[in-house]
Amino acid sequence: MPSRDFKRTDRIGAELRRELGLLVHAAVRDHGLPSVSVSDVEITRDLDWATVWVTAMLPEQGLPAVKALNAISHEIRHSLAHSGMRMRRVPELKFKYDDSVDKGERIESLLREQARTIAPPDGDAED
Repeated sequence: MPSRDFKRTDRIGAELRRELGLLVHAAVRDHGLPSVSVSDVEITRDLDWATVWVTAMLPEQGLPAVKALNAISHEIRHSLAHSGMRMRRVPELKFKYDDSVDKGERIESLLREQARTIAPPDGDAED
C-alpha cells in the first residue's frame, strides 16, 4: 500500500492556492491594485489561518499590494466561501510578500556581473 506523502493541509493548501489565484487576480482588476500573483499558501494544522504568499511583477509595488490585499481579505474570504471549495470553515487569510523571486534575480545578476569581470574578452582568448 503506498504511503501518504501529502498531509491534508498540503492538499487543502494546493486547492486554496488555485482558488485564491483566481480571486486575487479578480481583486487586482476590480480594485485597481498593483499586479500580483499567488505563489504559495501555507495553512495551519487546525485550518483556522492561511498565509497567502504573493509576488509582484515590480518589486517596489509588492508591499503596497500586500497591504491592500490584507485590507480586503474579508471580501476575498467571503468570495472563497461561496466558490467551489467545499470546506466547513474557510480560514482567515493573511497576505505576505514573497521576496524569494526578487532575491533570486539579484543573485543571478550578481553572478552574471562576476562572470563578466572574470571571463577574458573573446578576442584575447588563446587557442
